Amino acid sequence: MNDPHIEYWFDFASPYSYLATLRIEALARARGLRVAWRPLLLGPIFRSAGWDSSPFLQQPVKFAWMWTDLERQCARHGLPWRKPSQFPRNSLLPARIALANEDAPWIATFCTRVFELNFVHDTEMNDVAAMHGVLDALGLPADELIARSQSPDAKQALREQTERAAQRGLFGAPSFFVGDDLYWGNDQLEDALDAAACRT
Repeated sequence: MNDPHIEYWFDFASPYSYLATLRIEALARARGLRVAWRPLLLGPIFRSAGWDSSPFLQQPVKFAWMWTDLERQCARHGLPWRKPSQFPRNSLLPARIALANEDAPWIATFCTRVFELNFVHDTEMNDVAAMHGVLDALGLPADELIARSQSPDAKQALREQTERAAQRGLFGAPSFFVGDDLYWGNDQLEDALDAAACRT
């Protein structure tokens, strides 16, 4: 059965994933595509490349430019933006929740709200109270979903998800897979969507 879709791989701590997250659903829908949400943690991938944290932090000049670029991009797309006072923020808990529910009908809205905590409201994501607030606002069973995300199975699933991403050649986020073809970066979102649409 034909299932035209694009795989969207992201880390909640990634500022360029914030840009992609707030744009991808509408752009995919306009092309008749479904978004397959694929949360992961970039930390292990960066460490395997010999970096302790985001590559942007290795180059102070590039790091400073990144914030300027993000402000420009958000203004261009009419998206709210506030530079986070802490970067990168821990995103373990929301990543586990998202992975356990990546096929849920509310996954896009949940991910958007989590990204907004970090890049609009400059507040913590890796916090039970914060996740409770997001899930409550969506009318979801917060206690149940958070408890499930803290189970050994959920923890292992996120480790395996990140390992699978690395095995497929992913090295940063946002990343998009169209079949086995990898597209990297918010600036390649439209190219990836167009390629996926051509396969329908």
